[in-house]
Amino acid sequence: MSLPHAILTALLEKPSSGLELTRRFDRSIGYFWSATHQQIYRELGKLEKNAFIRALPTDSPTRGRRKEYEVLPAGRAELERWVGENEQPRALRDTLMLRLRATGVVGVDADFLAELRRHRALHGARLAEYREFQRRDTARGRGTERDRVQALVLQGGVDMELFWVNWLDQAIAELADTPEDAPGPEDDRDRA
Repeated sequence: MSLPHAILTALLEKPSSGLELTRRFDRSIGYFWSATHQQIYRELGKLEKNAFIRALPTDSPTRGRRKEYEVLPAGRAELERWVGENEQPRALRDTLMLRLRATGVVGVDADFLAELRRHRALHGARLAEYREFQRRDTARGRGTERDRVQALVLQGGVDMELFWVNWLDQAIAELADTPEDAPGPEDDRDRA
């Protein structure tokens, strides 16, 4: 049920067309809530049908034009209701953890260690990207409540990537045949 709420949030931040929304999901919202372009367009239709959003009126012909959507009062009320809900924390459900558990039964091999190193590199790259966002946002300032909330979301992303980087370093060091196989602190300046 969270995708419609992610879309409502994005549209309250800025009325957008479906194409603009998919781009925003690709470069910002998608870091913590991903959706395919088809899912976004399908959800826009449902939100419009439920009178949570509407296409903005325009003077130009509708044929061949992108619809730009805005949130209606019912959509804002739905988002406020959803924000106020109680929700249980979700358990970690990650195939890498399950695959690691399976290595306890079938054994750790070079391919799995390479996979751990690949994940480590991906999380290290994402951490660097998030830190660059923080650097950019700090230079811009954080005056509004929206800026402060977005900074908190970004900090959560940084902390999550730091967890993965540190945990993967530990797992690789523990499972590698020789200590030289494990990445050292000099391999990643982004470590905590």
